[in-house]
Amino acid sequence: MKIGIDTFACDSGKSAIGAYLTNILKRIPPSAENFELFGWEYDRFTYSGAAPNIEFIPRCSVSGRFANHVWHLARYPQLAQKRQWNACLFPAAHACLPMKSPCPTIGVVHRMDAWWRGGGKYIENTPVRMFLPRAIKKLDRIITVSNWLRQELVEITGINENMIDVVPNGIDFQVFYTRPRGEESVVLIQPFSFRRPYVLYASRLEHPIKNHSKLIEAFGIFKEKTKYPHRLVLAGDDGHGAEKVKETAAASAYRNDIFFTGHFPAESLPELYSGADIVVIPSLYEGFGMGALEAMASGIPLACSRAAALPETAGHAAVYFDPMNVEDMADRMVALTTNRDMHRECRRLGLERARNFSWDVCTSKTLEIIRETMS
Repeated sequence: MKIGIDTFACDSGKSAIGAYLTNILKRIPPSAENFELFGWEYDRFTYSGAAPNIEFIPRCSVSGRFANHVWHLARYPQLAQKRQWNACLFPAAHACLPMKSPCPTIGVVHRMDAWWRGGGKYIENTPVRMFLPRAIKKLDRIITVSNWLRQELVEITGINENMIDVVPNGIDFQVFYTRPRGEESVVLIQPFSFRRPYVLYASRLEHPIKNHSKLIEAFGIFKEKTKYPHRLVLAGDDGHGAEKVKETAAASAYRNDIFFTGHFPAESLPELYSGADIVVIPSLYEGFGMGALEAMASGIPLACSRAAALPETAGHAAVYFDPMNVEDMADRMVALTTNRDMHRECRRLGLERARNFSWDVCTSKTLEIIRETMS
């Protein structure tokens, strides 16, 4: 049996979706079916560390979203037929898919924020409305990373929910774990240094969906109420609307306590989590919420918005707030930093909750679905 795995739209392993693919590849047993990776030419060696025995077939040297879609429409069927795949896995099915395939297809949907426009509404631009829902419907099996996302997919596409399997993401406890905390006032993570204590939000700067601006406002209220020396660390690349987030920070009375890291190396992220006093996730939309899981596994108390899939992922281990209410957000930040009993309990519950998520289980269930699709 030969199975293709599409690495297009997996961001060269640097995003949450890239981490998903990397962790799956690491856990495919040597005795499993014959897998082959295909994707951008510049990703030829991206996954060689995770999957040294899996062949990578480079395709399409012209980068960009448009080139990505054109290649899948025009060239993917030829490649699948030439390689004689018995099935093909699309780990980023929400981002790119073919309309035709000579073999059964399995797609993993991590989010549907391409349809999001706030207030539970969805974008209805022509490419999204006409192409992706139709392409998703043509998949033989669909995997989503949360029950909440499965319901979103049903609502948007009209797909029968019985056709959708829920397979949550996992966490690597050899990477994210509780680290000993010394008395040092500065955390050194090359090329950065962070003065403790700090509040952390690790996410791409996207406005308004990631809700950084509301967090910055809430941070100002938190500082007024507590007079604490905490800084706010916002770790992530610039995305759509990043300039609005930075304008909000520049207008804050506490702008000198707000630190933007820009792109932050994934390999150093566990240390960044471990140095935080608390993690706050104010996002309006998360298909799963890997940041919540990473914080909990690191033993850092979590405050997050009661929105999208975040409550499903964090369960009873987080304190929740209305993401559109900056006073409510600030109150939870105050409570979590001033009440040390609450701080310790959230830490304990978070570590307990994180143990429910496993990349081994995720990989095993995904392989099982692929095999069922081929049979």
